[in-house]
Amino acid sequence: MKLYIYDHCPYCVKARMIFGLKNIPVELITLLNDDEATPVRLIGQKMAPILQKDDSRYLPESLDIVHYVDKVDGKPLLTGDRKPAIEEWLRKVNTYVDRLLIPRFAKSPFDEFSTPEARRYFIEKKEAKLGNFDEHLAHSAGLIKKISDDLRDLDKLIVKPNAVNGELSEDDIHLFPLLRNLTLVAGIAWPTRVADYRDNMAKQTQINLLSSIAS
Repeated sequence: MKLYIYDHCPYCVKARMIFGLKNIPVELITLLNDDEATPVRLIGQKMAPILQKDDSRYLPESLDIVHYVDKVDGKPLLTGDRKPAIEEWLRKVNTYVDRLLIPRFAKSPFDEFSTPEARRYFIEKKEAKLGNFDEHLAHSAGLIKKISDDLRDLDKLIVKPNAVNGELSEDDIHLFPLLRNLTLVAGIAWPTRVADYRDNMAKQTQINLLSSIAS
């Protein structure tokens, strides 16, 4: 199977996670951010991730990919219950976290931005929605304190380092991509259980953290 992705994209991380968790090989293909032609050719619109299945048919939408891959061998892993507290925590954090992450994505050495045109495409699209990146970066300190406080609340919800609720569930698929992308932000205070969970999930899913390029 092949998976078309952007490295920074949390939805793409969700799709990548299930391959790592199940140790199923997949060929990752990173699209340039300004490459509209390829995804439109594959599925009729510009989006990622896109899975090319073994029968050469294409499947978009991260959770559809997760569910397909989880069940493809008849041995699903994501059998745990979801907890409303995790969903509520994510909903709260997602009201502001893009102001920390997206301006930093734009500066980072992701393969999807490996040409000046691709990086400029991303910046122009996202600034049109989010506002000026430099202004958001200038206000990072307050947001870093806010996410550090919210991570302390998350710390109380983590049951085990290898599964947030004690057994792998869809909550892990939603939570880890955000925590992984937050490693791009320097200065965040990571509580012990959150850090252990983050690091353990990175190993389980075989997805790199972004600490080495944090800013």
